Amino acid sequence: MAGEDNSYCRRKKDTRRKAAKGHREFEGDHRQKGLYGWGPDGTVKPEKPFKHKSTSEPKTSRLRKQVDPETAKYFSEIANVIEGNEVDLEERLVICGNALEEARGKELELATDYIISHTLQALLEGCDVDHLCRFLQSCAKDFPYIAMDRSGSHVAETAFKSLSLHLQDKESYTLVEETLATICKVIVVNPVDVMCNCYGSHVIRSLLCLCKGVPLDSPEFHATKSSTVLAERLNFRPPQLDGNGVPHQQGLPELLNFFVLEMFKCAQKDIAILQVEQYSSLVLQTVLKLLAGHDEELWHIIPLLLGCKKENIKEGNFVEIDEVRSIVDLMKETAYSHLMEVILEVAPETLYNEIFTKVFRNSLFEVSSHHCGNFAVQALVSHARCQGQVEFIWEELGPKFKDLLEMGRSGVIASLLAASQRLDTHAQKCCQALAAAVCPASEPPKCIVPRILFLESYFCCEDKSNWTWPRGVKMHVLGSLILQTVFKYLSGFIQPYVSSITSMETDHVLEAAKDAGGARVIEAFLSSNASKKHKQRLVVKLRGHFGELAMHPSGSFTVEKCFTASNVSLRETIMHELLAVRTELSKTKHGPHLLRRLDVDRFAARPDQWRLKQSSKESAYKDFYATFGSKETQSSKTDSFVDPSYHSSHPNSVKAMRKEIDQCLASVTKLNVSGHKRHPEGAEQGSEKFSKQALDEDVLKIKNKESKKKKNYGSIEHATAAARDKEPSQSVDKMEKKRSRKDGLSKPFTKKLKV
Repeated sequence: MAGEDNSYCRRKKDTRRKAAKGHREFEGDHRQKGLYGWGPDGTVKPEKPFKHKSTSEPKTSRLRKQVDPETAKYFSEIANVIEGNEVDLEERLVICGNALEEARGKELELATDYIISHTLQALLEGCDVDHLCRFLQSCAKDFPYIAMDRSGSHVAETAFKSLSLHLQDKESYTLVEETLATICKVIVVNPVDVMCNCYGSHVIRSLLCLCKGVPLDSPEFHATKSSTVLAERLNFRPPQLDGNGVPHQQGLPELLNFFVLEMFKCAQKDIAILQVEQYSSLVLQTVLKLLAGHDEELWHIIPLLLGCKKENIKEGNFVEIDEVRSIVDLMKETAYSHLMEVILEVAPETLYNEIFTKVFRNSLFEVSSHHCGNFAVQALVSHARCQGQVEFIWEELGPKFKDLLEMGRSGVIASLLAASQRLDTHAQKCCQALAAAVCPASEPPKCIVPRILFLESYFCCEDKSNWTWPRGVKMHVLGSLILQTVFKYLSGFIQPYVSSITSMETDHVLEAAKDAGGARVIEAFLSSNASKKHKQRLVVKLRGHFGELAMHPSGSFTVEKCFTASNVSLRETIMHELLAVRTELSKTKHGPHLLRRLDVDRFAARPDQWRLKQSSKESAYKDFYATFGSKETQSSKTDSFVDPSYHSSHPNSVKAMRKEIDQCLASVTKLNVSGHKRHPEGAEQGSEKFSKQALDEDVLKIKNKESKKKKNYGSIEHATAAARDKEPSQSVDKMEKKRSRKDGLSKPFTKKLKV
């Protein structure tokens, strides 16, 4: 036996070395060692007390049995066999099935053993559905203890991942459903212990995702990054909880509803605990996200989370007046603040309106001033349903812009700006209030943009009147996002901002272009509907540095925007600077794309042909927008080039039209090049004549084609009015996927870094 024990110890050391490589790392704050664990006496017990005392009947402590040496040796040998490459698939299924049969009655000890649990995970991944379900049914009575263990939680999640694959098989569907139903019935007897455990919380969320039919590790339902939430709130990407982009598989909807409703039924007396505990809050957030769009279930769950009594819910009183003060105080707790954000995101419209009216109205500034509560206000503002609600928000927060910025609550202002832009209301008032908050009436407006770019630096300065541009300081992420939102407004509302950014010193513009957030602000300005004259005034300040900017992944986007906003002369300047670094630029990851987009090779080989193409494209765009553009577009047709990015809010048919024009120009160019090959003498003159003639004919055909469409379907604006609200977010989302640069949105804002 001594030899066997030594062998087992050696095996244990080897496995520990493998585990140290990261196999057992836990994900962020969802897998931290903490609330519950095995005590020194071998029992499951809490390591830190709750803030609120549980009223549920506590689970009986379970003595943890040690694995006997013979069983340990057996599973050590099994591990050596299945880790090798000599075993084929059929033999592996048999070995895994037999090993799981050997584990019957010992599941708790094996799953919670730090070493053998690794082997058990491999067995659950390699067995068939019958042995997998038998294993889970056999250990169902002990499943809560397994889920709350550091090692056992991984075994439970591995079993769920294997079940998710078998759930897609129609023949196995009933067996899997029965197995999961057995586990759910055991958990709902006392769900609070598992929900408040750092490991058990993760297991329950995986079980919920499995029942819903979404990937178990889906970030949209487990723990959405703060950067993603921020991008959605500021209209930079579409919401994800509507199901877009999330692959759905075969689920168990009836079991999900049963599990959720029974959990809340059994935990109703302990709602006060679930509201403020970190890990239970994560479970509740996952439940709400999975039930988004299922109003009937949300009508039962959300009022309970707001402290409403069950009998009052039946009477239609979803938010009790007596509980309003306690809800406001709860939003100052980190866990409940997170929970309230999700509640406001998924709440049915009627319920949202009641929360808005009873809880937040007349308390907006108080909650916004708190370092946790302000995130709940951001969620409220971002999900405002109508212009009237923005009006109420503006009345309370509009006069407080400066106070909020001084407290570091710029996220609230950013959300309000985005909501006013989305609902097309109070745009001018928001722009004026923001400008007044950073630039008193006694100072020139040229300081507005620099101060917003460095919000933290400016408001931390004691002598604000003598504040100067800080050298070598990273620009404020939310400040840059605020400016990006501002430049989405109509030009009439943003004149002070346009004047400010075009008045910046040359070295300041260059420094901003090299900063990730500053570069996005410049791009937003160049994509706005400000006049070409103002845009080119800014572009000129970057002359001599386009090659330098193009070498950086983020700067390449700025160069492309500058090219689009420039006239022919400035475009040629940009091309000459890119030619100087073409060799080095082509070796970068982003360089070939930029060179191809701007057609640098053609400019180097045939400058006249490149100029002809640019002039032809300008003429085609102007003719098109003169015929089909809106009044605002037609008023800007005197500009040297029509900026395609400015018209990002136009319908898809306009983009298709532009693409058709570009294809027409490309085909003309190909014919032009072929003419050079076949007719060396006088080819250049003939091809140029042909190019102009073919272009005029193609543009005429396109016009006739679109005029027919216009007669049949009415004006293009009327036909696509519904699509205008979607287009900006789609274009920005496309840009976000295309970018590889690291900036403020690539690093999540957490509530530890309060804004």
